[in-house]
Amino acid sequence: MFSETQLREAASYIYQHMSPTPQISWPQINQRVGCQVLVKHENHTPIGAFKARGGLTFARWLKQNHPEATGIVTATRGNHGQAQAFAATKAGLASVVVVPHGNSKEKNNAMRSFGAEVIEQGADFNEALLEVAKLAEQRKLFVVPPFHPQIMLGVASYALELFTAAPDLDRIYVPIGCGSGICGTITARDALGLKTEVIGVVSDQFPAAKLSFDSGRITESGPGSSFADGMAVRVPVPDAFAIYSKGAKRVITVNDDEVAEAARIYFSDTHNATEGAGAATLAAALQERDQLAGKKIGIVLSGGNIDSSAFSEILNGETPKG
Repeated sequence: MFSETQLREAASYIYQHMSPTPQISWPQINQRVGCQVLVKHENHTPIGAFKARGGLTFARWLKQNHPEATGIVTATRGNHGQAQAFAATKAGLASVVVVPHGNSKEKNNAMRSFGAEVIEQGADFNEALLEVAKLAEQRKLFVVPPFHPQIMLGVASYALELFTAAPDLDRIYVPIGCGSGICGTITARDALGLKTEVIGVVSDQFPAAKLSFDSGRITESGPGSSFADGMAVRVPVPDAFAIYSKGAKRVITVNDDEVAEAARIYFSDTHNATEGAGAATLAAALQERDQLAGKKIGIVLSGGNIDSSAFSEILNGETPKG
């Protein structure tokens, strides 16, 4: 965990490369949820998602601690790869990103635009991940894991911004994928000495974080399918679980229909496009509306990188397939 001084120093570095994102209380969202809601707009970063922050702090750490490194390699379905390519280019490093076959063309093109060499390998993320070790050895590249303390340090800056603007939040809803978002939020809350409840949100198709939180031990979930691919994690990352298993109040599930409806609400009420994981926290707040009267809450809109075809389905009242 990091101190407030460390968090603010990391944030100061991040602001050399991107601006803080806004937290906005939208009247129509407030009416729907039945309380004051601050939406943390991480869809407004240079890559359209919160992970830009962790990419920057990781790249700085890599340059300082492994000056011999000339490039990085990582596996992704989208936002993580964009973040690492964005940060690596700024740090003067090469970046290679491995994606599974059939990955989103829009996300692949975005990664290339930030400077990545995109390689398609395997049928899913886990198979793509196997290729990373091979490429690291062949090309002498540094492997970027999905969760790392320095990634969490950077990501915590969004929570630092939100808590600084609204230290009186009763609770905050955060989506859980590999865990940097919820762990960064817990880290910032604790460093500032606040009492805000942190509620994790996962897809009911990928409930591993909830199963693990409720049982107190890492529990794998079975195969699932969800268009909210930012939460499509079947096994919690142990280092992340060690933090959110102690620091979160609870973890709740949302289904794809609820997430799609939340995405429609975001667009109709605020004209922000949101990816599945980004809409999940609004879905969770709507699910718990009956217990929120009189409270002041935060919801993290973690990213807006949804494929145009899937977003078109959502706006037509449908739920995209995973």
